[in-house]
Amino acid sequence: MNYLTVENIAKSYGELTLFKDISFSIHKDQKIAFVAKNGTGKTSILNILSKLDQPDAGQVVFRKDITVSFLSQEPFLDSALTVEETIFSSNNSILKIIKNYEEALLNPEDTEAYQHAFEQMDANDAWDFETQYKQILFKLKLEDLTQKVSSLSGGQKKRLSLANALINKPDLLILDEPTNHLDLEMIEWLEAFFTKANITLFMVTHDRYFLERVCNEIIELDHGKLYSYKGNYSYYLEKKEARIEVEQVETGKAKQLYKKELTWMRRQPKARRTKSKSRIDDFADIKHRAHQRRKDHEIQLELNMERLGNKIIELHKISKAYGDKVLLNKFDYTFQKGERAGIIGKNGTGKSSFLNILTQTAQPDSGKIIIGETVKFGYYTQTGITPKPNQKVIDVVKEFGDYIPLKKGRQISAQQLLERFLFDRKKQYDFVEKLSGGERKRLYLCTVLIQNPNFLILDEPTNDLDIVTLNVLESFLLDFPGCLLVVSHDRYFMDKIVDHLFIFRGNGLIEDFPGNYSDFRAYDDSKPPKKLEEGNKKEKTNWKKDNNNKLSYNEQKEYKNIESKIKALEFDKTELESKFLNPNLTTEEINTLSKELQVIIDAIEEKEMRWLELSERMEE
Repeated sequence: MNYLTVENIAKSYGELTLFKDISFSIHKDQKIAFVAKNGTGKTSILNILSKLDQPDAGQVVFRKDITVSFLSQEPFLDSALTVEETIFSSNNSILKIIKNYEEALLNPEDTEAYQHAFEQMDANDAWDFETQYKQILFKLKLEDLTQKVSSLSGGQKKRLSLANALINKPDLLILDEPTNHLDLEMIEWLEAFFTKANITLFMVTHDRYFLERVCNEIIELDHGKLYSYKGNYSYYLEKKEARIEVEQVETGKAKQLYKKELTWMRRQPKARRTKSKSRIDDFADIKHRAHQRRKDHEIQLELNMERLGNKIIELHKISKAYGDKVLLNKFDYTFQKGERAGIIGKNGTGKSSFLNILTQTAQPDSGKIIIGETVKFGYYTQTGITPKPNQKVIDVVKEFGDYIPLKKGRQISAQQLLERFLFDRKKQYDFVEKLSGGERKRLYLCTVLIQNPNFLILDEPTNDLDIVTLNVLESFLLDFPGCLLVVSHDRYFMDKIVDHLFIFRGNGLIEDFPGNYSDFRAYDDSKPPKKLEEGNKKEKTNWKKDNNNKLSYNEQKEYKNIESKIKALEFDKTELESKFLNPNLTTEEINTLSKELQVIIDAIEEKEMRWLELSERMEE
């Protein structure tokens, strides 16, 4: 069943053409992701589909009598209403029945009104619906139904808009970055909800695990053309790579044909031009194909960052609280060279406060921070940048630096850095106010990186970035030689770039887990659920904490030293692996190195198993 058809739509702003002649359709039960670079018209297409905007040309034809809900990046809510009033203000008929029933409960003396409301609930099967909508509000942490919209944070407003869209059970749900402002627990719940629900989706999202597990089709807008892939994210990556290879081969052939035709054109006497008009027309088409250029950039930087000394950052018994809310409680940690750590946890558990304390933009209530003299922070915050009026893109970056030094005496200029992050030369001289939200985030990243930090801190860097930019950023970070600390709800991103996690459990409890997000989920899901006694509902303590455990003194000592031993073995493993690069190795030498490597690998596995065993006993 066809829900809507997009026919040859186009959209321009002044001289900038975002897209033209775009056509596609959405059918019942499809779960479609729309993928494109920032600034190429994703949000404009969503606004056209949701009737918030009109195309310059073409039309969108909806099937009669279908209901459509739209989740925008900027929620449209009445600030005078409460959370509950916002939910009940929709046009959903069953919600109106539930509202009448709940009002009848408040006035039990009016038995006739209560009886009528009760019968309406039965007749319309509204009991299950009421349970479902309250579960949605609970999962999205919107439990205070009396709270005014005006008092909600930006993230809470986005979650309320999402709840509204889900509760209304539309035939077609259009979503613009639905996972922004959700913590990991909420994202995984929403992922499961969409996977099971019989609902038709059309969404823009940068969350690649979400794409992988929810979507059954991906539509990509690439250089003004639409490409459709009937599968999930893995299928899309495979088929896109194959398509680009074919295009490159065809472009190569076109270049060769162009050279041949150019030679022919130059040989033609003027009097004979009229006899070869069709071939001349073909030549123009060949020339166009031969000069096609893909503007995809791959980051391959060998950064010559400022040297990090032996002392980087030491945290000694750091505590922080706001009123009764404890964020950090006597937290100890020492950062090492080349450390790549991720931070995960529910909203409000102190992740951003921890970063602010590290960078000394906020002070702890107690404890001591020692920062090495050679540490140079690069701090990407959620607030972004505030450009000056009429400021151009290139000028914003040059305020922070003119170039980044590379190895072997080379350097990358501000202009080249912008190019690598997908700002072409023309775009660099646009005014910043013309940029999309995602493009501004990308520009902000460039202002942080041009300062050549050796300790890079990123607070939710993936919000509002397109998948192409995320791949560029990941490539940069994989080559980054300094320390890296990242807060992100993007599981794919975290899996790719971090080696261990700080897990913020709340109430000042922080756990250090030696692995990426998928490792943590596999470990956490394998544990049996813990039953907490009434009156003693304290959460788990840090895995490194040695109070109230069943370990002997020697085991406690072993547990504290085991991580450093694993790191030392990992270093030995890397050193040994580098020896295999010697092309002059004999067969005997290769066999000897292989045996040594296997011994180290076995030792690492043994230490890791011992670490897990001891940590399990710590939690009992």
